[in-house]
Amino acid sequence: MSLLRTKPVDQLTGDGGHTALRRTLGLVPLIALSVGATLGTGIFVVLGEAAPVAGPAVAVSFAVAGLAALFSALSYAELAGAVPVSGSAYSYTYATLGELVAWVCGWCLLLEYGVSVAAVATGWSGYLDAFLEAALGVRLPEAITGGVVDLPAAVVVLLATAVLLGGVRESAAVTTVTTVLKVLVLLFFVVVAVVGFQARNLEPFAPAGVAGITGAASLVFFSFIGFDAASTAGEEARNPQRDLPRAIMISLAIVTVVYVVVALTAVGAAGVDALTGSDASLATALGQLTDEVWPVAVLSAGAVVAIASVVLTVLYGQTRVLVAMSRDGLVPKVFSRVGARRVPTSNTVIVGVVVAVLAALVPLGQLAEATSIGTLVAFGLVNVGVIVLRRTRPDLPRGFRTPWVPVVPLLGLGLCALLVAGLAPATWLAFGIWTVVGLVVYFAYGRRHSTLARQAPAQGE
Repeated sequence: MSLLRTKPVDQLTGDGGHTALRRTLGLVPLIALSVGATLGTGIFVVLGEAAPVAGPAVAVSFAVAGLAALFSALSYAELAGAVPVSGSAYSYTYATLGELVAWVCGWCLLLEYGVSVAAVATGWSGYLDAFLEAALGVRLPEAITGGVVDLPAAVVVLLATAVLLGGVRESAAVTTVTTVLKVLVLLFFVVVAVVGFQARNLEPFAPAGVAGITGAASLVFFSFIGFDAASTAGEEARNPQRDLPRAIMISLAIVTVVYVVVALTAVGAAGVDALTGSDASLATALGQLTDEVWPVAVLSAGAVVAIASVVLTVLYGQTRVLVAMSRDGLVPKVFSRVGARRVPTSNTVIVGVVVAVLAALVPLGQLAEATSIGTLVAFGLVNVGVIVLRRTRPDLPRGFRTPWVPVVPLLGLGLCALLVAGLAPATWLAFGIWTVVGLVVYFAYGRRHSTLARQAPAQGE
């Protein structure tokens, strides 16, 4: 059946081997890419949305989400080493579960990456406003920060687009520097917050019980989407089979530890009520701790730069997924055309403009939940893909092997299902509409233009 036709792994890697993209990224830039795409997304932005759901146990929610991400990361690590091409989960499912499932996965990735960029940009706008107030005593007009449109959110997306157009090596250098800065800023926050830590702010620890912890974990899972960003760089890594699995696992370990520590100190220092509903929750926490404005100014300035790096790296991942889908004929060829600087120029411009408009018009909370559901569906398919590829291609060289297959992938799949179940009905409705639109696009365009489908008659299939 054509809808279930898989793309052979050898063909996927062969297409990637002849890519016009440039192999320049070693292990450190790949780790920086994943950490840069992850660290800050949730802890700077979504903490204020999740804290009232779980209470002080929001730190446990980050740990639960990290555990769910770990099982999926083990599956990602194996497939990234076995199928080292652009496209991440989309390419993996094409090799294991067939074209229709690959399309659905790719469509989820477009939701995951595109919407998460918009969500992070919205949070960046909040920290920019906090910085200007702390450092200069001025605030941006409400009409341009979410009252009508969020203009700063759109601006940071367009700036990131311009950096990506400069080339992957230049983008990687910016990402590495801003990732180091981000870690230093969060360490600064922890040091200041520990001084004001009060145990009474952790009581009651889990007012909504397990349901509250799980519900918040579903929301903050959005914070972990970046760890798979390295897998979108399969065609720009110097040694993808060795370095991609390492980058995925190391980056996930780093961000999980940081998230839990920062969330715990933030709640302990400021209390849940102070964080609730704030788009700049860490700046709000510092404001509760001290009458001095300079700590808030330092944190907010660091967050402005750090969150901009998340926009940059996740936008990068979005464009590379589209490169893979375009090369397979499922979306127009304009998305895989590479310009003079060895980057997909038209693709980057189109994505940048669309995401900028989305960031300007849609509120943060709605963006975060929409991102989580797309992420969890894609991760679930990757876990299934590991099991299938072990059966269909046991001989395939693997730079990393997921332990205890099929137990670990099935646990990853189950945890993804648990977190998806915790999302709001409105999020499910939006996802259902998104999926229906995706299927219409596939049957109207993708299926008819599929490179694999056109090759089948020539091969006598």
